[in-house]
Amino acid sequence: MSFARPWLLLLLALPAAWWWWRRSRRAAGTRYSDLRLVSLVKDAAWLGRVPVWCRGAAYVAWILAAAGPRFGGAQVEMKKEGIAIVIAVDISSSMLAEDFAPSNRMEVAKQQAISFIKGRSADRIGVVAFAGEALTQVPISVDYPVLEKAVSELRIGMLEDGTAIGTGLATAVNRLKEAPGKSKVILLLTDGVNNRGTVDPRTAAAAATALGMRVYTIGVGTEGEAPFPTGRGLSGFRYEILPVEIDESLLRDIASTTGGRYFRAKDSEALSRIFKQIDGLEKTPIQVTRYVKYDEFAKPLVLVGLIALALELLLSATLVVRTP
Repeated sequence: MSFARPWLLLLLALPAAWWWWRRSRRAAGTRYSDLRLVSLVKDAAWLGRVPVWCRGAAYVAWILAAAGPRFGGAQVEMKKEGIAIVIAVDISSSMLAEDFAPSNRMEVAKQQAISFIKGRSADRIGVVAFAGEALTQVPISVDYPVLEKAVSELRIGMLEDGTAIGTGLATAVNRLKEAPGKSKVILLLTDGVNNRGTVDPRTAAAAATALGMRVYTIGVGTEGEAPFPTGRGLSGFRYEILPVEIDESLLRDIASTTGGRYFRAKDSEALSRIFKQIDGLEKTPIQVTRYVKYDEFAKPLVLVGLIALALELLLSATLVVRTP
């Protein structure tokens, strides 16, 4: 409990001071020849003090009420202003390369993207898939279950094969430019070299910069060689050990131009760490408002004071009558 006007509680010292002053005075005495009358009066003396007690109770109750007693506590309201994010995922056939345990690059990338989505709480997110062409899988949305399902359903072969990094980035920029909010981010994940599409990747990066977007690029693939699918037979894909080619120079240029960062994921654990780093870099702005909600307790005290005063008046007019 607290008081809105605690300085009024100092008035509670006045009755105590008055009582001390009365006690310090010498009591007047009277001589009696017969003490039986005095003993009768003494037995009923407490009744004469009841009106004084009632008056004191009323005084204390009203002082407490005037001080503004209240119950309650501080509460915190958190307002989150989410950022807008587009995840652009390369779904070219090279993403089937099996150099990311326990599965291929595609499956590991999907798992990490879903984990990233699960970690956001107030952000608008979209999903773009690209290979030889680009497709908006999910426009900017806060429906996280739909986003997770869309990422899980990404498949090699949904689009014409190839790696059109510029087209994928341009599609992501186009989707993101209409999103509300000031902070806009693109996560572009690829494992190859730009070899398809009509949009130059650096031109798309310049457009992202002009619109105030940051691009985080992720190159996916181990160093050296990896088993790549080269065809499909009766028993499934045929694999050949081929050199890993990622245009890191291009991905670095895209990231630096837009104020983002380039990451190289050489295995599944590294990709997981990269998504966590990006998650930490792109924090959702939070505005914290503190307010206090109080329940006033003055009315019950006013009522107690009125009852005490009424009881004093009743007793003074009936059982305890003062004479001059």
